[in-house]
Amino acid sequence: MRRHLLRLILLGLALSHPATAAEDRAGYFDYFVLSLSWSPNWCARNPGRDEERQCAEGSGQGWVLHGLWPQYDRGYPSYCQAAARPPTRAMTAAMADIMGNPGLAWHQWKKHGSCTGLSAAEYFELSRSAYADIARPVVFRKLSRDIRLPASVVEEAFLKANPDLTPESITITCKAGHIQEARTCLSREMTPIPCGADVRRDCRLEDALFAPLR
Repeated sequence: MRRHLLRLILLGLALSHPATAAEDRAGYFDYFVLSLSWSPNWCARNPGRDEERQCAEGSGQGWVLHGLWPQYDRGYPSYCQAAARPPTRAMTAAMADIMGNPGLAWHQWKKHGSCTGLSAAEYFELSRSAYADIARPVVFRKLSRDIRLPASVVEEAFLKANPDLTPESITITCKAGHIQEARTCLSREMTPIPCGADVRRDCRLEDALFAPLR
């Protein structure tokens, strides 16, 4: 049933028109960016969140889904006027296991999902499928303390775990000296493709901070 639903979603995207105008219209885009955030680093950069599920001691959250973003060859659409109904609280709550909290799921739909031309349910289903399809390197879950490492090591780990990826289809970002995100670029049919020039923002740090699981 799930495979059938995903085939229908991808067929709908394939039949949609690529971006042809500057205005942001639902369904008009060129490719996707799948963004994964290392949760312990996000929590370290946002103190005072220890009471929340994502940052609580023992949460075990590692690479969480930040979002699945429709992208133009340069730039991206956002906050599109979509005919689709917004997600229910139950829908956003159901995404917390891979996104950390329901609030992020709501924000991702409003800013990015509304531009896909999909319903909220289809967008979250496609997001979950894309998240499941990328192997998250297990080595980072074995850390017992903060370490500093070149950002290129994180990219190499993802490339080793995902043979279909190339250095041109993944970029590692940093923020405030921390490893921030691993972003992969996917076609509208959800296969790896080279990222656009504005997405390729590889972190060049040689001593980026990487925190262990909470």
